Amino acid sequence: MGESTIALYELSFVPEGDEVLVGRLDTGSYAVFPADGAELLQRLAEGMPPDRAAEWYEETFEEPVDVEDFLETIRELGFVRETGAEQTTPAAPVRFRRLARAAFSPAAWLCYLAVVALWLPALAVHGDLRPHPSQIFFVKSLLVVQLVITFGQVPLLLAHEGFHILAGRRLGLPTKLRLSNRLTYIVAETETNGLLSVERRKRYLPFLAGMLCDVVVLAVLGLIAEAGRHADGTFSTAGRVCLALGFTVVMRFCWQFQLYLRTDLYYVFATALHCYDLHDAAKAVLKNRIRRLLGRPERQVDESQWTEQDRRVGAFYGPFIVLGFCVLVGITVFASIPVTLEYLRIAASALGSGRIDAHFWDSLLSLVLNAAQAAALIVLARRKRREQRRPAVAPAPASTRVPTPTVPMEG
Repeated sequence: MGESTIALYELSFVPEGDEVLVGRLDTGSYAVFPADGAELLQRLAEGMPPDRAAEWYEETFEEPVDVEDFLETIRELGFVRETGAEQTTPAAPVRFRRLARAAFSPAAWLCYLAVVALWLPALAVHGDLRPHPSQIFFVKSLLVVQLVITFGQVPLLLAHEGFHILAGRRLGLPTKLRLSNRLTYIVAETETNGLLSVERRKRYLPFLAGMLCDVVVLAVLGLIAEAGRHADGTFSTAGRVCLALGFTVVMRFCWQFQLYLRTDLYYVFATALHCYDLHDAAKAVLKNRIRRLLGRPERQVDESQWTEQDRRVGAFYGPFIVLGFCVLVGITVFASIPVTLEYLRIAASALGSGRIDAHFWDSLLSLVLNAAQAAALIVLARRKRREQRRPAVAPAPASTRVPTPTVPMEG
């Protein structure tokens, strides 16, 4: 191999206990290396020829290294700039970074706390401010309810994702927004490619920023509803709209506890436990246990593609998956079913009355709109399956590949 050097892309090295998280911020390709492997990679990145790097490794750690195998590993990870490939251009300055710093400044935190502090006493005194499925039907028209709930959530979803984006850009990280689906939900997802390039303690706010936004938005909506009460204690139309939208915010907040869907709280949980791909590792461990019990060891998944910590925690992750399903059951029983039954009751009453009047057309158009939303979900689900069928890069033997984190929000 001589004295030729290996050209590498710009890499980040983040120590994580006895391991080092290495990755490319521009592509979101990350892997966990043992500390000695990361040091070897750093020598190569600094321009040391592979043969000399192998000699340095053997002198330093008193054991030989298969440098050819190591080079193949980092090629599979996309760290090596092959001959003829252009060096990545410097990333453009992250936009809205000043706004991001202001959104999480001490003054901003005081404002958020003040809003919540004003809302909580009102919530304690007035029971009709508390979330309830009946708040969804703030007018008799199903179509108006459907349109307001559907489109009224758009700015609330954008605010949620905007807080994720700002929390990332506050750290100088690029982010992007996309639509996807999780089970029967249409979701907006903020992909934070560079989040794994910063130390662990700085990752929590980008993950939790959306839930912070939800709490503040819920408090604002409740205060607006309370401020608009009539003299007889009833809510104004604007107040009823705020309570309806507030109910959807509460449901999305509860949705974050469905940890099996890789929600915001899942990433917080995994980060606190020093895990990188806890979800897939837990599924693999569980499947292997079942296959061993069934006497099918030949169908077991190779668990070495996950870190030891992922495998260790994954073995005890089952109760948290059960907790997530319990949350789903709770949302279904106490929110989805009551809302659906009331919706169907109103629609059936209008369509089965035998009169072709405004209520008939209102209910019919609302049902058509619901069907369109279901069609959109099917299209997103099919697109996601096509993306998942694309050939994946095999996991590297000297490292553990880490998926790019995404923080989803139900739509």
